[in-house]
Amino acid sequence: MKIPFAQIDAFARAPFEGNPAAVMPLHSWLPDPTLQRIAEENNLSETAFVVGGEQGEGDWELRWFTPAAEVALCGHATLASGHFLLSADPSIDRVAFRTRQAGVLEVARDGDGYAMELPAWAPVPKAMPEIVAALGVEPVETLWHDKGYALVIVKDEAAVRAAAPDGRAVKALGPFVLIVSARGDTTDVVSRVFTDYFDIPEDPVTGSAHAVMVPYWAEKLGKTSFAAYQASARGGHVGCTLAGDRVVLRGGCVTVIEGVFSF
Repeated sequence: MKIPFAQIDAFARAPFEGNPAAVMPLHSWLPDPTLQRIAEENNLSETAFVVGGEQGEGDWELRWFTPAAEVALCGHATLASGHFLLSADPSIDRVAFRTRQAGVLEVARDGDGYAMELPAWAPVPKAMPEIVAALGVEPVETLWHDKGYALVIVKDEAAVRAAAPDGRAVKALGPFVLIVSARGDTTDVVSRVFTDYFDIPEDPVTGSAHAVMVPYWAEKLGKTSFAAYQASARGGHVGCTLAGDRVVLRGGCVTVIEGVFSF
């Protein structure tokens, strides 16, 4: 079997920045174990599979797999999927994706990049001593969203960059996404994201984490639009807007590999 394949750096201004995702269009769904093995073979933080041509809300159906598991929401691979489809058809300005756990998501052209709508997942305060201990940080505030996202606020950007989690302890916590964030020195907000359970010790740029952070930081900053930077080794800039019950994230994409996956 042969499947078209593209590797796309999302939330990137140039190759080698942002977060790489594989995008693979299918005529119909393959068995879940096959999808998981393909994602494991790709060995990227996410592989996005898209299936089109079905009736219903949204133009395409979209699912995301890490090398270890399917996830409920992935922002950067959604942005990459939008880039893949919009680049193939200059006559359309936006594409909508039906997802199984995050509703309908849209990606639209936005200048030289794209604007992507995700659900706004506002976190609530919660004590999380085991998570804080695994992260090895001194929190100012800790918050939780029941989709499995922990948001740990620290005092400044230096504390975000200095975070050195115990990966084994993070993985043992379960299928959680752990976010360390603070006000930034040169951007409004800075963050890092740790997801060892999904075989991704540190995610380069995490759209879904911003779905959790944007409602929090919009209130703290006193503005609905701001600039964020995810301070991983690759790094990525994310434009953020809170629009009611939606989060709009803006960023660029760069296609770095195109080919065929054969098995």
